[in-house]
Amino acid sequence: MGDVSTSQTSPLPFLKGHGTENDFVIVPDPDNAVDLPAATVARLCDRRAGIGGDGLLHVVRSAAHPEARHMAGEAEWFMDYRNADGSVAEMCGNGVRVFARYLQRAGHIDAGDMSLATRGGVKKVHIAKAPSGSGATGGDITVSMGRAVLPEEGVTVSVSGRSWPARNVNMGNPHAVAFVEELAHAGDLLTVPPFTPASVYPDGVNVEFVVDRGDRHVAMRVHERGSGETRSCGTGACAVAVAAARRDNLDPAVTGAPVTYTVDLPGGRLVITERPDGEIEMTGGAVIVAEGTIDPVLLETERP
Repeated sequence: MGDVSTSQTSPLPFLKGHGTENDFVIVPDPDNAVDLPAATVARLCDRRAGIGGDGLLHVVRSAAHPEARHMAGEAEWFMDYRNADGSVAEMCGNGVRVFARYLQRAGHIDAGDMSLATRGGVKKVHIAKAPSGSGATGGDITVSMGRAVLPEEGVTVSVSGRSWPARNVNMGNPHAVAFVEELAHAGDLLTVPPFTPASVYPDGVNVEFVVDRGDRHVAMRVHERGSGETRSCGTGACAVAVAAARRDNLDPAVTGAPVTYTVDLPGGRLVITERPDGEIEMTGGAVIVAEGTIDPVLLETERP
């Protein structure tokens, strides 16, 4: 694998996309030939000195990536996802939708059903056809997000002198879901909201603050681990829907009936359905907004 920090001399193609305004730098690299050190990713995601994004989607064929080769038989493409600070992440629900939209735009896949590999496992994806006459490049995208794990041990989250119990939900990545009176109680979310005991999330956590908007309808803000507050978080919306359902004494595994919650985020709306077998489906839009090339200088190890 090449090292862009020393050997990349030609402009590197990229795209920019978002899912409910959770935005990403997209780097197509089917053969896994481009090295993306954490410092380079952070520079590309910098909103003032780089392209800007909540994260980076490195598009690689599963067979070409050592972390995904074991999934190549199920999914041709691997989403090598990075947070805005350059750290590696297991999964990003909005990222999966944008990743799928890129593959559709590039002609690698068509509308319909497909499988995509992530560090959180193989995800089933369905791209709906755009409504006739809508002018849209594609319909909503539904992602099977897997099953939620609900560890018994939760935490207490505190902001500006207020504290709330937070439900521990794992969607392949960790979440702490706190139900609050007003979304403004979350504060500015520039830094990680303090939580105790710290031992519950030794590798950090995504923290969601949630208010009710109606029957099976909630709104949320989120501090994403490694990225700060983002306009949307797909796994966070799934965690919120599951936490809300359990709070409301709804469990599809017990009732045998699916449960659907509408989740409003600063960047838009997602619809989350938990099925009796535990599988969670997330439906929302995804848009590619720009395409271009990255100056090799931006990829150097040290800033000029």
